[in-house]
Amino acid sequence: MSQRLDYYKLSPEPFRHLMAIEKHLHQSTLEHVLLELVKLRVSQINGCAFCLNMHSTLLRKAGEPPHRIDLVAAWREAPCYSDRERAALAWAEAVTLLPQHQVTDALYDELAAQFDETEIVDLTAAIANINAWNRFAVPFCKAPEIEETATA
Repeated sequence: MSQRLDYYKLSPEPFRHLMAIEKHLHQSTLEHVLLELVKLRVSQINGCAFCLNMHSTLLRKAGEPPHRIDLVAAWREAPCYSDRERAALAWAEAVTLLPQHQVTDALYDELAAQFDETEIVDLTAAIANINAWNRFAVPFCKAPEIEETATA
């Protein structure tokens, strides 16, 4: 499927603001890998091939073992995620799927046990931001930028 239009080129101003949020997040106390796992999970939920490719690539470049990237869709059953990562992934799913999930006090309490209040706001900003990116890439059919690798 070919890209329907180049949204970034046609109206760059909204994306400058999304990029400013990304810059803030990279300066926050949230770990890079945690942010990328959350972005990967949200992009899986939203079916965004462009973002799935980008965030799995960034995780590989950060040295994440393949199984932690491969299993993020089934993080509840996979023992390789920390309690902090699990709380973030649960929050990401609930915030992304608001109509289907309740953002309950119990879920918030699990999150608050792992993150301080500023980190909770920043994590929620990261989730909202990747949802925004997905909502442009998916309807306008932004294709993933695949890096071809040689096979042995």
